[in-house]
Amino acid sequence: MATVTTQAPTIPRHNRNTTESRRVQVLLVSLALAFMLLFVLLPLIAVFAEAFRKGVALYFEALREPDALAAIKLTLLIAAISVPLNLVFGVAAAWAIAKFEFRGKQLLISLIDLPFSVSPVVAGLIYVLVFGAHGWLGPWLQAHDIKIIFAVPGIVLATVFVTFPFVARELIPLMQAQGSEEEVAARVLGASGWQIFWRVTLPNIKWGLLYGVILCNARAMGEFGAVSVVSGHIRGLTNTIPLHVEILYNEYNFVAAFACASLLAFLALVTLVLKSWVEMRSAKEFQAADLPPERPQPLAPEPRFV
Repeated sequence: MATVTTQAPTIPRHNRNTTESRRVQVLLVSLALAFMLLFVLLPLIAVFAEAFRKGVALYFEALREPDALAAIKLTLLIAAISVPLNLVFGVAAAWAIAKFEFRGKQLLISLIDLPFSVSPVVAGLIYVLVFGAHGWLGPWLQAHDIKIIFAVPGIVLATVFVTFPFVARELIPLMQAQGSEEEVAARVLGASGWQIFWRVTLPNIKWGLLYGVILCNARAMGEFGAVSVVSGHIRGLTNTIPLHVEILYNEYNFVAAFACASLLAFLALVTLVLKSWVEMRSAKEFQAADLPPERPQPLAPEPRFV
């Protein structure tokens, strides 16, 4: 009697690989979502829940308190000063690094990255050692009745230090990828330096510039470490919103602390929305122009222009 043997169908190799890759993809996405839920979304919900835990009236009463209003005004003032300064420095530094070759270029890039590697507390301490009463310039400043540490100028200096890489670091790779052919062509046609900047360079970097300004503003309003060292924690005078939140929390005034903290959380949400909008608009403009994602770097040095 003849026996019939059956063989199980074999799954093609590419189907097995596809199944495994989907499993890995689902696992990674699940881990990322769990991480975001645990470390980002839940704390954000907790901030607003604690802020409104005793009602809307107490929430707005905490924000209308004189020290809270002073902290909000000072935070807005510091951001209004430091962000334009970083805007000018970032554009100038990116222009110089991306368009020119000069001695000390790598040193300038390293100095731009310095705030990323130095603790903000250390940065604030450096300003205290330089401008404090017992610092290098302290006696001269006291003799001329100039206050920097434990005053608004010191807070501005500390905030500018920790935030100045954001604009420059957004613009440098963008301007390097764009090259300088358009600027050189405008120069050949007789355009001046300012005309080249306003009509050629600035339109090409507007989205990267806006992106850097948004990040710089968010960091300026939320900075704690460096500002904490140079401010002196004078209520109603040198306390920004993060410092005011710390004082309220240490005094066990949790509702007021979380009410002020919710302002920073709301700022983070607005920053996220603006960041997404800028990315979407820049991507649409990029696709409309039908440009390649990267431009090859020229083999020969590019012509310099003024």
